[in-house]
Amino acid sequence: MKYSFAERVNLMQSSAIREILKVTEQPEMISFAGGLPAPELFPLEEMREAFNHVLSSDASVLQYSTTEGYLPLREYIQQRMQDKGISTTPGNILITNGSQQALDLLAKLLINPGDVVLVEKPSYLGALQVFRSYQPQFMDIPTDDEGIQVAALEQAIKEHKPKFIYLTPTFKNPTGVTLSSERRRAVAKIVQENEVLLIEDDPYGELRFYGEPVPPIKSYDETGWVVYLSTFSKTIAPGLRLGWVVADEELMKKLVLAKQGTDLHTGTLVQRAAYYYLTNYNVSDHVQRICLEYGRRRDVMLKEMAECFPSSVSCTKPQGGMFLWVTLPEHLDSVKLLTRAIEEKVAYVPGAPFYSKDACFNTLRLNYSNSTPDKIKSGIRRLAKIF
Repeated sequence: MKYSFAERVNLMQSSAIREILKVTEQPEMISFAGGLPAPELFPLEEMREAFNHVLSSDASVLQYSTTEGYLPLREYIQQRMQDKGISTTPGNILITNGSQQALDLLAKLLINPGDVVLVEKPSYLGALQVFRSYQPQFMDIPTDDEGIQVAALEQAIKEHKPKFIYLTPTFKNPTGVTLSSERRRAVAKIVQENEVLLIEDDPYGELRFYGEPVPPIKSYDETGWVVYLSTFSKTIAPGLRLGWVVADEELMKKLVLAKQGTDLHTGTLVQRAAYYYLTNYNVSDHVQRICLEYGRRRDVMLKEMAECFPSSVSCTKPQGGMFLWVTLPEHLDSVKLLTRAIEEKVAYVPGAPFYSKDACFNTLRLNYSNSTPDKIKSGIRRLAKIF
C-alpha cells in the first residue's frame, strides 16, 4: 500500500445508500432508495431572491465569519426551539454544515476507542458510519412501534456505562417510527438520573402529516444531559448544508473548538441567505405544502402495498417523515433481492446496513418523498412481483 493510513481508516465504510444511488441514475429506474426531499417543492424562486438580496447588501456576506454562526440566524433558531419547549440562548446554538457534521464533531469530542455507544436497533446509517470510524463498541437497544424500549435502555446504561446514547425519536430514519411522549419523558429522566449524554437527532420533526406533535426529549431536559440536533435540509433544501446543535455551555465550548479545526465556520453567504428567506417568507405555509404532498405519497405507497404485496410482508405506517420500513418473511434476503429489483428498474435500501451488528436481512427501507404517486404505484408493483 502506498500510504500509511491511521487505524480508523480501516473502519470507514462507504455508505450503502450512496452506492445504490449511483445505480439509480439509470434511465427508467424508480428509486425508493435515497432519503431525498422532492425537488419540485424546493422554494427555488424565494431562495434566488434571498441570495440576490444578500449579495446586493454588502461585501461582508462573502467574508469570514464567527465559528458559532450568524447571530441573527441563531436568534431565529432560539425562538424555534422555544416554540418546541426547549429553553436555550444563541450562545448555546452552533450552526453546522448539516446535522451530519454535528454528529462527527460530537463523535470526535466524545469517543475513545472501546467506549460503549448505545444505539437503536435499527439506527440511522449515517450516524453509524460516523461513529464507527472513532472505534467504539456498539450496543443495540431493541425498539417497537413506540420507539426505543425504555426498560432495555435503562438496563444497558446500568450494565455498560455508555459514553452516550444516540436516538432519532421522531419519524425515525429508517423505520418512520416515533417515540411516544410517555417514553420521551422516561428517557429524559433516565439519562439525568444516570448522568449519561443523549444525542437527540431530529431532522424530520417538522414533517408531520397525521396525529398530534410530540415534544422533543430535550424539552424535558433540566440538567443539560440532552444534546439536540436539527437541520434545514428537509424544510428548505439539503444543498444548503445548514444544521444546528443545541448544547450546554461546557460542551458548546468544545464543539466550537472542534469546528474551528474542521472548517472555521459554515458558509457566511448561505447562512445570511437562509436567514433572509426564513424571515421574509411564509415558511409555515411552505412546510405545510411539503407535509400535504408527502402525506399523499405515503398514502399511495401504503395503499399499493396493501393491494399488491403478499400478506406475509408487513410495514410501518409513519405519521410523518420520509420513510417506511418493510419486513419480509424470514427466509427472504433483501440484499440478494436488490439485484433482481434493479433488473426490474426499481431500487430500495436493504435493512442490513442500519444495524450496528446482528443485522436483520429480511428488512428494507422505502422512501416515498422523492417519487410521484404514479412512479410509486409502478415501483411498488415491480417490487410485488419479486416478493
